[in-house]
Amino acid sequence: MVNEFDERPWGNYTVLDEGECFKVKRIEVLPEKRLSYQKHKRRAEHWFVVRGTAKVTLNDEEILVKTGKSIDIALGDAHRVENPDAKELLVFIETQTGDYFGEDDIVRLEDDFGRMA
Repeated sequence: MVNEFDERPWGNYTVLDEGECFKVKRIEVLPEKRLSYQKHKRRAEHWFVVRGTAKVTLNDEEILVKTGKSIDIALGDAHRVENPDAKELLVFIETQTGDYFGEDDIVRLEDDFGRMA
């Protein structure tokens, strides 16, 4: 469903577009919050930062991705994005490619909000 909006404990996302083999989201991460350290079995992701600086953990390596830069998350990579800024919102565009895009494709390795399954 295009323009689907969902609030999360770390911020929110809006689905901008989707098709049979892709999904595009606008993701906002609140100051000093982070998403689960996770991986996916059926999709890869490309993140393009449009506001702020993302602290990305990719297979246990930390990488800073600044506004105007991007990073690729391959299928099966362990990954997390964090907003290290105390005041500014982090905004990035996530393009998912693969054959399935449901939230139940998330395998959480660590989570700050008690959402481990």
